[in-house]
Amino acid sequence: MNESGRAAGRPVAALVLPAVVLVLLMMVAPMVLLFRYSLNIFSPTELMIQALTARNYLSAVTDPYYLAVMATTIRMAVLCTLIALAAGFPAAYTLARMRGRWKAWLTLATVFPLMVGNVVRAAGWMTLLGNAGLLNAALKASGLFPDPVQLMYTPMAVALGIVTVVLPYMILTLASVIEGIPRGLEEAALNLGARPLTVFRRVVLPLALPGVVAGSALVFILCMNAYATPILLGGPQFTMMAPAVYDQFVKTTNWPFGAALAFILLAVTLALTLAGRALLQRRRHPA
Repeated sequence: MNESGRAAGRPVAALVLPAVVLVLLMMVAPMVLLFRYSLNIFSPTELMIQALTARNYLSAVTDPYYLAVMATTIRMAVLCTLIALAAGFPAAYTLARMRGRWKAWLTLATVFPLMVGNVVRAAGWMTLLGNAGLLNAALKASGLFPDPVQLMYTPMAVALGIVTVVLPYMILTLASVIEGIPRGLEEAALNLGARPLTVFRRVVLPLALPGVVAGSALVFILCMNAYATPILLGGPQFTMMAPAVYDQFVKTTNWPFGAALAFILLAVTLALTLAGRALLQRRRHPA
């Protein structure tokens, strides 16, 4: 590299350096410390004994309870991701193809739920789905269900709550990709006699696949790490991994085991996200 190239690179490095330092301090350093905790031994009297052992990881992956919790978490995350994708694609397509001031208002309406905390949204679902909630009141008034229907503290309630949290992320990610698809391609396919469903399957969906990959990965990660919604809408009988990790740190003060659970959750989430991404990419570029 000549002298002018090195001189041009110095301002760029100076601009990037603060962000790199911030990431190292705020993300990498705590994760390294947490991983070190996961190799320690829990003691009821001393809380944590310095060690270098994989005992916590072995206990977590061989305990039937935590295996069941992980399976529940994966099932719920996959279900919510599929629901968000199915519900978000039409909304994203409408948002991407809309013109004029209504597009700005619809974008604002999509972003607005992100300004409300997850706890507040879960409280709204509790008001709607509770035994004395609005939905049960409407069912009772109709005369079809004289007794309250158990809607709260069910997997359905958890799925509804999580989907409403992650749906804006899916819509915005898909819309940004669909906007880049020329409308003329769809019009050409329609002029050649293709049905609307065929146009979607053969033109829009393949070209929107990068958005499907990115949106699904983002939403899946958020679903795997959901905390407030499973606790408030699922009740004590429904447990996902994030609340289980919290319980180990706060309720039992078993930091080594909680740290091990956190890294197992991280590893499983990363592995499934990469596997799903590879599968979708293979569908996009078949051999």
